[in-house]
Amino acid sequence: MRFLIDIGHPAHVHYFRLLAQHFIKKNDDVLFVTRDKEVTIDLLKHYKFNYINIGKNFKSTFGKLFGLFWFTLKLGFIAFKYKPDVYLNATFYCSFIGRIFGKPVIGIEDTFNKEGYLLSRHFWSTVITGDYPHPSLGKKEISVAAYQELLYLHPKYFTPDKTVLNELGISENEKYVIIRFVSWQASHDIGHKGISLKNKIRAVREIEKFAKVFISSEVELPSELDSYKIKIAPNRMHDALAFASLIIGESFTMLSEAAVLGTPAILVHNTKCYYIEEQKEKYELAFIFTESETDQIIVVDKAVELLRMENIKTEWEIKRQKMLHEKIDFTAFLIWFVENYPESLRIIKKNPAYQYEFK
Repeated sequence: MRFLIDIGHPAHVHYFRLLAQHFIKKNDDVLFVTRDKEVTIDLLKHYKFNYINIGKNFKSTFGKLFGLFWFTLKLGFIAFKYKPDVYLNATFYCSFIGRIFGKPVIGIEDTFNKEGYLLSRHFWSTVITGDYPHPSLGKKEISVAAYQELLYLHPKYFTPDKTVLNELGISENEKYVIIRFVSWQASHDIGHKGISLKNKIRAVREIEKFAKVFISSEVELPSELDSYKIKIAPNRMHDALAFASLIIGESFTMLSEAAVLGTPAILVHNTKCYYIEEQKEKYELAFIFTESETDQIIVVDKAVELLRMENIKTEWEIKRQKMLHEKIDFTAFLIWFVENYPESLRIIKKNPAYQYEFK
């Protein structure tokens, strides 16, 4: 079989990595199509996947509208030549082209931003979401007890490597904090400003009194913060997240990654993130603050409070184990679902509890 996987974000490489490796071992053919965003291509090269880069995302509003046409056209030419049997992901380009060629389009969705799913939902064959409270995506949706980050960070598949501490220059018991800044250039980021430069600098200055600070950023850092830039390979970031004392940031994905790894996470964002809401309310693994000036100041106080706590990582590991106990092995489920589609869809629609066979 031939699988086309469309990558819209670096995390998507991780989402589909284990599934792709499974099918490649079976001598099936897997092609990734990607836009040149941040470290996406570095990750595809690291895992030695076959991929085609169709260009950089456009930044302006007009550019994004043009991109809908341009990237769809490019993906259409690739699909015409490659002739995939199954399309994977939830981007508009992928779902539209898959439907045009009459092939199954299996998407996964967790952001529920209107710019994305309102376009894609008409063309999906099936879309898989988490079972936390969220807007309904209609009859094509199936919900499972999982987060997308568990596709690659479930303990069955990921064991953090402590040698990352040497790369970071961190001693065994030394505390460190990772702060994540995003570019705010995605279509769903319009109207957001994130943490102000003044508060970024203030946060670093206050937090470094209690822990070493590293910054991961989608954009070039100002001179005042450049020396804090984390300098490890992209594929090592999850190791760094696992051993960190705390993560603070504007990125849904990285904050959820930290939470499922048992690292306290503080999100600063005005948009409701349904899966991090559950990580906060149900499992107490995360904290959520708005982008307001008041909350940006409170975030620093909360960070200091957490860094002063004794045995916080032990406490968070207990919370993490509760979460893992209630979630399924999403990777095993997804491989089964794709491999047996559409019979798998019939089975899970008839008996949603069948998902718990994948624990």
